[in-house]
Amino acid sequence: MRYILLKRCIQSEAQLEMDERKRESIVAYLRRRMAEFGIEPEDIAASIAADAAQMRAARYRDAAGHTWDGKGDAPRWVVQATSAGQSLEHFAIGETAEQQPVKTPSVDWRQDPFAGSRLATIRTEHSGAA
Repeated sequence: MRYILLKRCIQSEAQLEMDERKRESIVAYLRRRMAEFGIEPEDIAASIAADAAQMRAARYRDAAGHTWDGKGDAPRWVVQATSAGQSLEHFAIGETAEQQPVKTPSVDWRQDPFAGSRLATIRTEHSGAA
């Protein structure tokens, strides 16, 4: 038993060393490519900060990550979605989206003999006699 634990520990350490070598290799590659294109680390930091500022300014976002600040003409993805019947509030970022929780029916699938099959259904309470 101790042999197995010792072997796993050695394998784990070897994996960590390999991961560290891979990381160092990737960092060296990125530094070389940045030097080729004249990119400084400060340029990357500024770009990341600008992206973060743009994300904070956005009021609407779709599933693909496209954003819109709500000013000017609506971008194509907004026009297409609203033309298809989707509300603009659906894409709202922040408080508006958080204030509208989606209520899903609770189902105890452990009690459903058809769970996982196409015969599985969500049973809702119906008033009146059947």
